[in-house]
Amino acid sequence: MKILFLHGLESQAGGAKPEHLKAAGHDVVEPSLAGTNFEESKIIAQAYVDKYGPEVIVGSSRGGALAMNIDPAGARLVLVAPAWNIYGSLPAARADSTIIHSETDKIIPFEESIQLSKMSGAALVAAGSDHRMNSSNALSAILAAVERQQH
Repeated sequence: MKILFLHGLESQAGGAKPEHLKAAGHDVVEPSLAGTNFEESKIIAQAYVDKYGPEVIVGSSRGGALAMNIDPAGARLVLVAPAWNIYGSLPAARADSTIIHSETDKIIPFEESIQLSKMSGAALVAAGSDHRMNSSNALSAILAAVERQQH
């Protein structure tokens, strides 16, 4: 499956989450967004959607906010501890999206994902032990959401 992975503000390309998806056999493209402002990151992310036509966009933290601020061109969204409220993003997640968040996240409150799920109809999955979302159960939840069949 073709996946666009949008990493978080303090992350970089090649982290544990996209590497886990690659190890499961998926074709993952990942722009480097380190050091770019939000508007510039949106332009880069949209260019990747337009060029690669992913089936799924996985956005982690700030990457989740980016995913909700670009045209996904029909791709499903998997939002990992999305920082949509920090970036003033209107919640543009569709009901076929999945939100994965740790209930003990100290960076982005879990309650924000509850709110996003209620507004959008997106499924909310509690997983992970912190904001990094690199624990085995968080990585498994991300992979399961990516591989979930569309309705």
